[in-house]
Amino acid sequence: MREYELVIIGGGPAGLAAAVAAHEAGLRDILILERDNELGGILNQCIHNGFGLHTFKEELTGPEYAGRFIEQVKKLEIPYKLNTMVLDLAADKTVTAMNREDGLFQLHPKAVILAMGCRERPRGALNIPGYRPAGIFTAGTAQRLVNMEGYMPGRKVVILGSGDIGLIMARRMTFEGAKVQVVAELMPYSGGLKRNIVQCLDDYGIPLKLSHTVVDIQGKKRVEGITLAQVDEKNRPIPGTEEHYECDTLLLSCGLIPENELSRSAGVELNPITNGPTVNESLETSIPGVFAAGNVLHVHDLVDYVSEEAGAAGRHAADYIAAGCKEETHKSLPVKCENGVRYTVPVAIRPDAAGDTVTLRFRVGNVYKNKKVAVYAGDTCIFSRKRPVLAPGEMETVILKTSLLTDHPEAEGITVTLEEA
Repeated sequence: MREYELVIIGGGPAGLAAAVAAHEAGLRDILILERDNELGGILNQCIHNGFGLHTFKEELTGPEYAGRFIEQVKKLEIPYKLNTMVLDLAADKTVTAMNREDGLFQLHPKAVILAMGCRERPRGALNIPGYRPAGIFTAGTAQRLVNMEGYMPGRKVVILGSGDIGLIMARRMTFEGAKVQVVAELMPYSGGLKRNIVQCLDDYGIPLKLSHTVVDIQGKKRVEGITLAQVDEKNRPIPGTEEHYECDTLLLSCGLIPENELSRSAGVELNPITNGPTVNESLETSIPGVFAAGNVLHVHDLVDYVSEEAGAAGRHAADYIAAGCKEETHKSLPVKCENGVRYTVPVAIRPDAAGDTVTLRFRVGNVYKNKKVAVYAGDTCIFSRKRPVLAPGEMETVILKTSLLTDHPEAEGITVTLEEA
């Protein structure tokens, strides 16, 4: 098998955008590896609209958004292999994969972009007591069954978790004639976008119960009902608050986890908060020449941001290869988070290698009102912006001029924090 300079693992929105950007940056020797039988990733089952407002300045469905990038990949004649499972990524960037046509094969690229996306948190990780009957699905599995396979998971539905997929499936199941009785959320705030709460729950009269969780599942062969209870500030069920709901289906929308088995086996350093790789301003991981973007890095709320981030990773990978894959030693400033900021991407910035601007993305750990997002280089505030509301379900973005960092050479680090407005 011929060798490639850049291998992109994953043919979803991140992998496609990275490939197009790397090609536009002058790199021609690119290969995309995708385990599914078509490009597009999770977008193929997201038939609702709301995609592309930032990227294409119009509202598209998931398959339409993916189609725009697939068209570009085909037009640029970027090669890709479908039905190809990547089994291992070594620390020297050796990629081991297999498919029916080529069998087991290895590639030795100069750079790798991780774009494997994320997966849903399953029931086993949630510690819900009760039997293991049929009728319990993750929201994404139910979405695939309804939108792509043409199957209806059930008729009387309860949804646990208010992530975006769960909210969207509440509306989708209602469209298909099911009765969605309640959406329960363990936290005192929703994990989804505000617009999805309004458009998917409020518009259809579906109640959202915050600070509630499932404490029991009834039924042996098939779900027959569930018991909800209110929880206290330590997320423990409060006795006497139990409510019973008769249902035949329970959908779980309890968070997404970046798909990082390959990253871990390669020895990539992972962030314990995001469960994704730690990266610098070039989206390069702890292994030189291995880049990461999209939901494998940290879970995004909008696919437009995935494409934007992956485009940057593609350009940086192309630059890395064009520069001869040299490890450059620049002063690196660690990025700290304080006062409600849960994490930042990147975790370190090299001002000398950053170009004109640096994009910082982060999420907060609670709902905050009338706050100011502030960024400090050492003890000097170099950026601040008032925000009337900050919520964990919505990612925040700060674009810094690199000159703000180079103007403070004495700074030993960068701090992203929330202050009173």
